[in-house]
Amino acid sequence: MLFYDSVGPNPRVVRMFMAERGIEIPKATIDLRGGENRQASYLAKNPAGQMPCLELDDGSVLAEITAICEYLDEISPGPSLIGATARERAETRMWVRRIDLNIVEPMANGFRFSEGLKLFQNRIRCIPAAADDLKKTAQERLAWLDGLIQGRDFICGDRLTLADILLFCFLDFGKQVGQPWNPDLTAVTALHERMKARPSAAA
Repeated sequence: MLFYDSVGPNPRVVRMFMAERGIEIPKATIDLRGGENRQASYLAKNPAGQMPCLELDDGSVLAEITAICEYLDEISPGPSLIGATARERAETRMWVRRIDLNIVEPMANGFRFSEGLKLFQNRIRCIPAAADDLKKTAQERLAWLDGLIQGRDFICGDRLTLADILLFCFLDFGKQVGQPWNPDLTAVTALHERMKARPSAAA
């Protein structure tokens, strides 16, 4: 297998997931800032032109971070970060979807449509007028999440999962692009500190 890696929070989610699971895969670095992911050679592998993707031994390619992580989780020995039972897997997927739709997407698009506009304006449809509202939406949903995870070690209770990794990587990203979370969100802040202390956070 070959993991196509780059800068950005999405590849970091997969790298951190692999580090937690003890998975090592050869990597090829794609120049995202230079637009290499929008060139024909990469588009032939991932027509969406997004990062990252995973090329399998048979030449087929998986894209989308949740799909990549779930595939690697299933084929690798050791404790799952998705879940050991149908209920656990459903719970993890529920939280991953909530975080992805309610926090990650508005946060990322808020960046793309404002601070990141110069990089993205010729790659995707950008709506600068929506940037501020998208950023506010992400912060509102972070506050909503904070209320739901009070008293928990991780988002799914005492289980470390992909949901925690996804949230952590995008909290770090938001902080770097002018969208820090409110420190009054005590559960979110505590979760970030626990994740930051894990060796995988350096992946």
